[in-house]
Amino acid sequence: MAQIVFDRVSKSYPIYEAPGDRLKELVSPRRVRYHKDFWALSDVSFEVQRGETFCVIGENGSGKSTMLQIVAGILHPTSGTANISGRVSALLELGSGFNPEFSGRDNVYLNAAILGFSTKEIDRRFKEIEDFAEIGEFIHQPVKTYSSGMAVRLAFSVAIHVDPEILLVDEALAVGDIYFRQRCMRKVHELRSRGVTILFVSHAVGDVKAIGDRVMWLDGGKMVDIGEPDAVVAKYLAAMVEKDSTYLSLKKTRPAAAAGRSQAPEVVEHIPNVDHRYGDGRAEILGVAVLDPQGRPLHLMEPQSRIVVRISVRAKDQVPMPIVGFMMRNHLGVDFSGTNTSREGYELPPMEPGDVFTVDFHVDIPELYPASFSFSPAIADGTLLGYTMCDWIDNAVALQIGHSEGPVYGYMHLPCRVELNARLLEPEKAGERELSVG
Repeated sequence: MAQIVFDRVSKSYPIYEAPGDRLKELVSPRRVRYHKDFWALSDVSFEVQRGETFCVIGENGSGKSTMLQIVAGILHPTSGTANISGRVSALLELGSGFNPEFSGRDNVYLNAAILGFSTKEIDRRFKEIEDFAEIGEFIHQPVKTYSSGMAVRLAFSVAIHVDPEILLVDEALAVGDIYFRQRCMRKVHELRSRGVTILFVSHAVGDVKAIGDRVMWLDGGKMVDIGEPDAVVAKYLAAMVEKDSTYLSLKKTRPAAAAGRSQAPEVVEHIPNVDHRYGDGRAEILGVAVLDPQGRPLHLMEPQSRIVVRISVRAKDQVPMPIVGFMMRNHLGVDFSGTNTSREGYELPPMEPGDVFTVDFHVDIPELYPASFSFSPAIADGTLLGYTMCDWIDNAVALQIGHSEGPVYGYMHLPCRVELNARLLEPEKAGERELSVG
């Protein structure tokens, strides 16, 4: 059974160029319009079932908060219908619903009374609310003296202790410290298990994927996608990466004097092996090699040595945010270790068609189990949070690890320093020793 039903809901706000235009429009005998309509929501339809955790993602200004305020009954749609069934508890804008002049205690009673609770019912719950908020003596101080984190603590505590059938959570949790956020997320999971319907709005896509049953993506007041969290979040992140790439490509346009193809001084043009290769083809791996620090090809990796993984890439199209890296796999095919330029904090410049870059990764090899390891090079476009793969080559180079001086237990031997701590004697023996000394 659906507890929240939006049917072609739209919400507009009048935008006036000057404050006086509002009055002009009000008294105009010809009903002349002095405003433009800003549509915060446009023709949005969805349903949220009882007990479902429904998450909403999107950029700032996409209409997420407007949608929550309609569910909470704070706003009414300009067109369409919004049907909500059940007691709604909302944690929306920071400190919303709190009177800054009242104490925290007074605001707890005020908010609970608005939701229909009697004074006796609030008396029974107040201790739980106070304990969960953990703001100490500030519960008796005016809310205007609270920090933003303290206001959120109290607001969230009130919201979850008034037996909501529908809980609305906006971005307010983002200002809380990590300890309180973890407690809040555990409480959200608890409410889910009790069958509470949750509408959760957040930019933290990790939280969205962790708790969401379904996700809706809003952009410019319109619904772009709705469905399983992994699929919708992946599309959203890809769109954000593309938008960021476009921005950076415009921002980092090369000056005319530097225009033209960029060629690396040293280029590797040999790929020893290709088990599998994929990517969109906007850039390609030209070659990969594993070298010693003097630049000579390696045929055996010695434990506790330094190697250079050299990767040459060429752009076939514009790559605004190139990332070059590799994955190191062991003899069982397990991804043992990997890194890339972005992970190491090295930002590569945008690549134009024909540009060739060579990237050297200087890697310290620990004592590894003497087995075969392969290197899979790659070039992508984007950031660590989201990227598009341009070219990936599985197992392009394979090398054997030499034997260590001692045995390697497991996959690798961790650097270790051993000390002999003071030896503790049993109490009886310690007493005997004291007597013999005396």
